[in-house]
Amino acid sequence: MTCLGCVVLSQGDRPVELRRALDSVLAQVGVDVDCVVVGNGWAPVDLPDGVRAVALPENVGVPEGRNIGAGAVGGEVLLFLDDDAELVGHGMLAAVAERFDADPSLSVLQPRAVDPDGAPTSRRHVPRLRASDPQRGGDVAWFWEGCSFIRRSALEQAGGWPGDFFYGHEGIEVAWRVIDAGGRVEYATDLAVRNPEAPPFRGERHHYFDARNRVWVARRNLPAPLAAAYLAVWGTATLVRARSVAAMSGALRGFRDGVRLPAGPRRPIRWRTAWRLTRLGRPPVI
Repeated sequence: MTCLGCVVLSQGDRPVELRRALDSVLAQVGVDVDCVVVGNGWAPVDLPDGVRAVALPENVGVPEGRNIGAGAVGGEVLLFLDDDAELVGHGMLAAVAERFDADPSLSVLQPRAVDPDGAPTSRRHVPRLRASDPQRGGDVAWFWEGCSFIRRSALEQAGGWPGDFFYGHEGIEVAWRVIDAGGRVEYATDLAVRNPEAPPFRGERHHYFDARNRVWVARRNLPAPLAAAYLAVWGTATLVRARSVAAMSGALRGFRDGVRLPAGPRRPIRWRTAWRLTRLGRPPVI
């Protein structure tokens, strides 16, 4: 029987949702699941049987928390699940395992997010620039990290999640790197995960990480001409979209720190990868 590793990241502030998420994982049939809850800044307690806890004394951020969780579970295919998401159906993990077994080029798979109350799927959960049709599946150039399946070997080849990012845009880097290595990122709309609509965090801190991490994504992953174009496009878009002095301040500080602070190891994608991303509908300057 196939073994999958499941990492649920939580700050301990959604206990009811966390229990639903874990119950949906434990209800899966046809696979063995090695599941941990990574307590980002707290010690998880009262977990159901079969789920282990990894307690972190401080909040290390989303991507680094996922890295720690990945190191604590077995399985060649890893599920990263937000603590307010819930798998739909009891055979979802078995179906995912079959797809990874059948296609060695499949590196990342994202199911379709559905609102439990029937509201439209949030645009930020649809990995396409044109997000009007959330049921259009296929290969994509990035993915929503909140419910994502990643082949462990592909994640390791990509260098893991970029732990220094803390929050935001880590999925873009992972997607670009696995595609550069010859892998595929698939948006599988026939598989679903319930995820309630929630207004995205838009405080000054969000705008800071959004801007800083966009600079780091470009510095770490793009050839110099594409990096310059990417930052020009996103810098303009970020400042135009700013709706308050706080948002503007956060974005400007983020761009400043993105340029002046160390961005980590640089591994530019190949030009043919840039062309592949363009054919997938997301040129690496947009």
